[in-house]
Amino acid sequence: MTGADVLSVAFVIPLQGPTGIYGPSCLACGELAVEQLNAGTGIAGRRVELVLVDAGRAPAVVAEEVCRLVDDGRVQAVAGWHISAVRHAITRVVGGRVVYAFSAMHEGGDETPGVFMIGERPINQLLPAAHWMREELSVGRWAIVGNDYVFPRVTGTTARLALADSASEVVSETYVPLGTTDFRAVVGALSRQPVDGVMMLLMGQDAVHFNRQFARAGLAGDLPRLSPAVEENTLLAGGAPANEGLFAAAAYFDALGTAESTELARAYYARWGRWAPALNAVGESCYEAVLFLARLGEVCGSVDVRAVRAMESGQFWSTPRGLVRLDGNLLDQDVYVAAARGLEFHVADQIARVH
Repeated sequence: MTGADVLSVAFVIPLQGPTGIYGPSCLACGELAVEQLNAGTGIAGRRVELVLVDAGRAPAVVAEEVCRLVDDGRVQAVAGWHISAVRHAITRVVGGRVVYAFSAMHEGGDETPGVFMIGERPINQLLPAAHWMREELSVGRWAIVGNDYVFPRVTGTTARLALADSASEVVSETYVPLGTTDFRAVVGALSRQPVDGVMMLLMGQDAVHFNRQFARAGLAGDLPRLSPAVEENTLLAGGAPANEGLFAAAAYFDALGTAESTELARAYYARWGRWAPALNAVGESCYEAVLFLARLGEVCGSVDVRAVRAMESGQFWSTPRGLVRLDGNLLDQDVYVAAARGLEFHVADQIARVH
């Protein structure tokens, strides 16, 4: 098989650092997507392979590796889950040269040619979830605790401005470096603030440390927490006591139970077994990213960045998340809020719908 017969994708996922907790789920889901595609016609008639890039390193280091792969012709597309700081670094060096399927929840606003941001965004994730928490749990005054980089900062600002004209409000914002392990001062400040709930914009292991310390301080039963990033790995790592009063908003949960999500779960556990990495929103988003490249190939005949300009906005298709709709370079999708119960999520309600 020649190089022209293979489509190589830089699969950028975290394998170390605070977000490395997501890595095994991302890899298992990405590999499953590739196996399913290669059992058929691949992407635009080409066999698919993933070239693994560790996104758990400094953004500039990750971007340098991706740029080298593109320059050398080793990869023809980029996909995966990683923080927005890494996305910005990658876009600066290869933006407009190759298609880039960014699967993480995001703050929006990237119009770089060939970049498709297929994860959730505040307008259909965090803000509807905050409204739900207000209606169901009387959470009106929010404290934000997030990591100090672009996604939490922009999302926090968006939440503060959006809620200002509603029955809810953001009364404080605290941002800590990615990789923070000691949250005692943050937790202590929360215990003294006049707030009803906490918006957690913390990633991976940082969220685990925060949840444990929050629970040890006796706040879990009094202050509900809402996160767009907490998933099943975070529940397992934190332990059941740390998950009391914890809610998440996402387009996918292992316990979603729809026909589409059940089909993926059946294939996933059949392939990887009962001890597989957690099937969660982060991992499933990587599955979505690889299949999105296949969708581009199907509609445009290629994943060349010039060809995919023909990908028209407004079209619908079905995924494990259900029906989705392309909105420019963004994706509209159903979003749910779920409550943590021990080491699992239980979906409580649907908070956003494709339109």
